[in-house]
Amino acid sequence: MYASLSLLSAVFALRGAYAAIYTDPSQLPSREYDYVIVGAGPGGSVVARRLAESSTTNVLIIEAGGLPDDIEDVAIPFLSETLTPNQPWDWNYVTTPQPGLNGRSIDYPRGKLLGGSSCVNDQAWTRGSKDDFDRYARVTGDDGWSWDALQPFIHGIEQLVPPADGHNTAGEVIPSIHGTNGLVGISVQGLLPNLDGRIFNTTSELSEFPFNEDMNSGDTIGISWGQYAIRNGSRQDAANTYLEPASNWDNLDVLINTQVTKVFKIGEESGVPVIRGVQFALNSTSSVYAVNATKEVILSAGAINTPQILLLSGLGPTANLSSLNISAVVDLPFVGSNLQDHVFLPNTWQVNSNLTYDDVNRNQTLFNEDLAQWRNNRTGLFAAASSAEIGWLRLPEDDPIFETVQDPSAGKLSAHYEFIFIDGFLGTPPATGNFLSIATNVVSPTSRGTVTINSTNPFDFPLIDPGLLNSDFDIHTIVEAIKAARRFVGSPAFSNYIVDTVIPANATTDDELAQFARDNAGTVFHPTGTTAMSAWNDTSSGVVNPDLTVKGVKGLRIIDAGILPFVPAAHTQASVYIIAERAAALIKAAASS
Repeated sequence: MYASLSLLSAVFALRGAYAAIYTDPSQLPSREYDYVIVGAGPGGSVVARRLAESSTTNVLIIEAGGLPDDIEDVAIPFLSETLTPNQPWDWNYVTTPQPGLNGRSIDYPRGKLLGGSSCVNDQAWTRGSKDDFDRYARVTGDDGWSWDALQPFIHGIEQLVPPADGHNTAGEVIPSIHGTNGLVGISVQGLLPNLDGRIFNTTSELSEFPFNEDMNSGDTIGISWGQYAIRNGSRQDAANTYLEPASNWDNLDVLINTQVTKVFKIGEESGVPVIRGVQFALNSTSSVYAVNATKEVILSAGAINTPQILLLSGLGPTANLSSLNISAVVDLPFVGSNLQDHVFLPNTWQVNSNLTYDDVNRNQTLFNEDLAQWRNNRTGLFAAASSAEIGWLRLPEDDPIFETVQDPSAGKLSAHYEFIFIDGFLGTPPATGNFLSIATNVVSPTSRGTVTINSTNPFDFPLIDPGLLNSDFDIHTIVEAIKAARRFVGSPAFSNYIVDTVIPANATTDDELAQFARDNAGTVFHPTGTTAMSAWNDTSSGVVNPDLTVKGVKGLRIIDAGILPFVPAAHTQASVYIIAERAAALIKAAASS
């Protein structure tokens, strides 16, 4: 039995940093909502704010997690690695056994708090390439998803700000291609004298690793200074950028610590199901509540939770739903399919240095000193992300793999693999020694996975199978990336710096490197594609139309990373902000037509 919100009286609202905050469904005011948004990550927070900018539009956003305010590590850029897994603000998912990882199951973190995964990620701000977005436009038949058409939204999100250490950033970023008045502060990082010069000298010494002044220009290829969602030495997340500035808006309500269990049909229009109902509860034993949106329900729960909600709601493959005795509202065969993610693999060398991140990570005195500096003035090591440089690189055009596999990248401006440079040991460092790590990541994978359910209990976890390293191309690419990283540190710039190869120490042949990857690879946590968009007339793929409305129903839209038909060769948070900004404009246009 649902507790109808029309029968509930408003108890109170905690007026704080994020509009009206409610911690229990019973507190919600007795009012109609034009839009009900599920999930407060970069998708949901952006859309909630943009829709609520109209004072006559009432918006409710429902988030399964709590507030990030009291979690200091969320605010400290350098400590992002401490935020997952096995934390109360993480969904704490684990994948199914992965054949491509020699049967290993791995942690699969997703943020469970206001701001979503933007509160627990590594803050990298990489838009992706012009080719990535032009492919979305081509696949959907909607030029509005092209790189050029999206530029007003891209610039509108950003505000390029100085780094925490205040150094001159000339030559590290191209200001003219960035926004100046957006809500999300974007900056490059503080300098690392032991490492920065060696990395960029290598771009002059080895032509296969070109320098790229700004990876966010649309041409990503090369080694660039990393850009991050960091302002004044603190993390910029979807909550503190989009929701906090709306703190005085009385038409935006935020319900936290509450999980949406399904969406449901409230009627039909011309024989088409109308999905404008949302069911939710505090936990598996609490009362269940329901609310109807007068205009739209928007699912922004992410590439894992959104397909789970759809399946529980009878929106998915009919045969699979029938096996769980879920009545199909509409047959959507591609819900939960097409899961794509980036494979992550650390490579580590011992180096000739007296100070790297390793010293801070194992010396409590140094750690406390850096923490005290950050608390005092938001400067120092803790005011920066863990990597100052990022590289986006391609396999050679004459690579033999392309004799049997079509290039899966979006084009020549889009990478096959990524380097992330870390001035220290990835993970818990050994008791002694200083280290350099390069994470080598497959960013244009051909592997595909799924998100499915085997229970009708919405509080049971979905089955997550990202299919990591499940293709010849992906395993070939990760092997070539390891070899490329070794060539990189073999440059003259590193000749007096590298002491020894630590990981993988004893792997030399391609087969040995492939085995090392299968035994040690993980994910960069960029799940996408599970509710992909496709052209209006496309019945052979896709879950949503180019305007992100769900195919075959009315009143339901999806706005999160799941709608991307291909994972961009980029860290995905910037892409979701971009998607959400355009989606909000589409919703407003539809409402006024």
